[in-house]
Amino acid sequence: MSFEAAVHAQAIELDQLSLDMCAASGSGHPSTSMSIGHIVTVLMFHTMRWSPDQPDYPTSDRLVLSEGHACPAVYAACAKLGVRIGKDPESRRPMNIEDAMNLREASSEVDGHPNPMEGFPFFDAATGSLGQGLSVAAGLAEAARIDGYDKRIYCIIGDGESREGQITEALDYIVERRLSRVLPIFNCNGYGQTDRVSEQQSPERIAARLEACGFKVRTIDGHAPDQLKSAFDAFMELGDDDAQPMAVVAKTVKGWGSKLMQGNGWHGKPATGDQLAKARAELDERRVELTSALVSTDRFTIQPPPQAPVREYNIGELPLLSETMKKYDMTSVLHTGRLATRRAYGLALRALGHVNDRVVVLDADVSNSTFAETFRKDGALADRFMECRIAEQNMISVAVGLSAAGKAPFCSTFAKFVTRAYDQIEMAIYSGANIKIVGSHAGISLAADGPSQMSLPDVAWFRSFATMRDHRGAPGCYILQPADAYAAYALTEAMAEHEGVCYMRTLRPETEFIYSDEVVFNLGGFEVLNEGRDVLICAAGYMVHEANKAIEALDRAGVSATLVDLYSIPFDADALLDLANANNGYIVTVEDNYGASLGSAVADALTEGGDAFTLKQMFVQRIPKSARTPEEMLEMCGLSSSHIVNECMSMLGVGAA
Repeated sequence: MSFEAAVHAQAIELDQLSLDMCAASGSGHPSTSMSIGHIVTVLMFHTMRWSPDQPDYPTSDRLVLSEGHACPAVYAACAKLGVRIGKDPESRRPMNIEDAMNLREASSEVDGHPNPMEGFPFFDAATGSLGQGLSVAAGLAEAARIDGYDKRIYCIIGDGESREGQITEALDYIVERRLSRVLPIFNCNGYGQTDRVSEQQSPERIAARLEACGFKVRTIDGHAPDQLKSAFDAFMELGDDDAQPMAVVAKTVKGWGSKLMQGNGWHGKPATGDQLAKARAELDERRVELTSALVSTDRFTIQPPPQAPVREYNIGELPLLSETMKKYDMTSVLHTGRLATRRAYGLALRALGHVNDRVVVLDADVSNSTFAETFRKDGALADRFMECRIAEQNMISVAVGLSAAGKAPFCSTFAKFVTRAYDQIEMAIYSGANIKIVGSHAGISLAADGPSQMSLPDVAWFRSFATMRDHRGAPGCYILQPADAYAAYALTEAMAEHEGVCYMRTLRPETEFIYSDEVVFNLGGFEVLNEGRDVLICAAGYMVHEANKAIEALDRAGVSATLVDLYSIPFDADALLDLANANNGYIVTVEDNYGASLGSAVADALTEGGDAFTLKQMFVQRIPKSARTPEEMLEMCGLSSSHIVNECMSMLGVGAA
C-alpha cells in the first residue's frame, strides 16, 4: 500500500467535503478545516484505536478538537467512516454524506462546533470557545489513569489559540502530572481570524515554549503523511505514564490544496458558486499530482480499542454528619454546636469518597482553606485528588474531561476565583458535564481580607443558568448556599447524586448549628425556620443567622415573622408563594452579595404568580472594604439584624424597633 498516496487521497476528499458542507450551510470554516485534513486522516483512519460503531467506547483513543471551528474536517471523516450518531445511544445510526451536508441545521446532530449533547458522541466536550480543549484532554487522561486504561488522547490546537492563557495552564499541568498519554498537536497554519498570527505564535516559538515547559517536541510538515505517521508512532511507543510528555508542532497551510482558499480573508467564509467549483478543481489537480502511486486495493485499517468490562461504580449512602465527625475524632467539635460550612464540605468529600468511587476532587492550591485537603490526606483517596494549582480555568476543563469519562468531579477554590472560569463553566454546561463547583470564603462575611477576596456577583451569574434547562431537562445549574454544617454536608451528597452542574457557596466563619442529622435537604428545596403571619423573610447562607436574630427582635416588637432558609436556587416557587400569601404578601429578601441574585429570583417567582406583593430586596449595594469582623462588615453594608428589623417595620408601617 502506498501510505502517502492513500493519505493524500483521503485528505483531499475530506477537504472537498468540508468545502461542500460549509457552502451548503452558508457559514463555517473550510480553510481551517483544510489545514488539518491530513492530520485528521492519519489519526482517524490509521493511528487511533477506536470503533466507528462505538465512538464513545470507554477504552477508545480520543480526539479533542480544541480549535472547534475546524470541525468540518472531523465531520467529513465521520461521514466517510460511518461513525454512529444520535442522541439516543440505543438508536444511533451511521453518519453519511447527507448528514454532513446538514451542517448547522437546527435539526441536525452536526452542530456548528463540537457538542456531544447534540448527538455526536465522537466528541467528549463542547469546544470552540478557544483554549479549553487541551485541559479537557488532560481530564480524559486523568480518568484513564484512575481506571487503568492505556488509551491515548490527541488534541488539536490552533496556533493563534495557543496564546490563550489556559493553554499554558494545561501545558504546565500535563508536564507536572506526567500525563504522557496526551499528545498536544499544534496546527500552525500561520493565520488567525483577521490576519497572520504573531511571531510569538510561530512554529519555532511554540516549539521552544513547549521544550521549556518540559515536552519532547517534534516539528513536522502537517501535510506530509510520512512525517505525521512517524510522529504519531513515536507517541504510541512512549512508555508508562511517567514518560516525558510529547508534543507535535505541525506546519500547515490554511486552505491547503487550493490557492484560492489560502491567505487572509477566508476565515469563517465559505466558498460558493464559481469559487467553490474552482477550489474543488484545484484540489482535484493536487489529487492527480500526489496520488499517482495509489491503487484500487489500497485501504486503511482502523485498529479497534482494547476490550474492557463496563466500569462498575460502587455508590453507597453517605453516613450522618454526627457519625462522620465521631469517626474522625471530632466529637468535641460536634459538642460545641459550631462548624464552618467549608469544613463540613471537606468532611462530606472524605465520607463520599469512601462510599462513591465516581467522586474525584480537584482544587486550585487552596485545599487547606476549602478543606478539600480532608479528601487529599486520606491515603485511600489520594489518587483521586488532583492539585490544579493557581489555574482555575484549567481545573474546570480538566473536570469536564473527567466527567466525560464517567467521573463525578468536585472542583473547589475561593468563590472569588471561580469567576475566572465563567467561560469554562458555561462550556461545561453545554457539554452536559457532571461537575460540582464549590466556592469557599463566599460573600462579605470574609470581612478582613476585603473585596478582592470576596465573591459578590457570583450568585447573579450562576442564577442565569438556573433560569434555563439543560439537555437533560434539569436546571442548567443549581446554586446552593448552606447556612450550617448539616446543610453543607447533606447538600454535598445531593450534588453528587445529581447528574449536572451545581455551584455551592461555603463560608469562612464558623456558624452555629441550625439543623440536625434528621433534616433532609434537596436540590430545589427550602426550609421554614420560623412561622409567622406578618412578614416573610427569605435569606440564605450566612444571612440566615442574621435574619434569625432579626426574628427575635421583631417578636419582641410584636411582629410575627416567617423565616425561610432559601438555600437553593431554583426553589419551589409555588410553595414560597403560599408562604408569602400567608404573610399578607410582605416579603424581605436578605443576601450578602450584589443584587440580581436571590432577591431577583424571588421577584421573578412573585411576578409569575400574578398576586399582589410588596418586596424589599436587601443586598450589598456598595463596594465593601476590609473590616475586622463579619459584624462590622454587615453594619458597613446595611445588612445587620437591626437593618433587617428596620426594613420589616418600615414595610409594615410600624415605628423602628
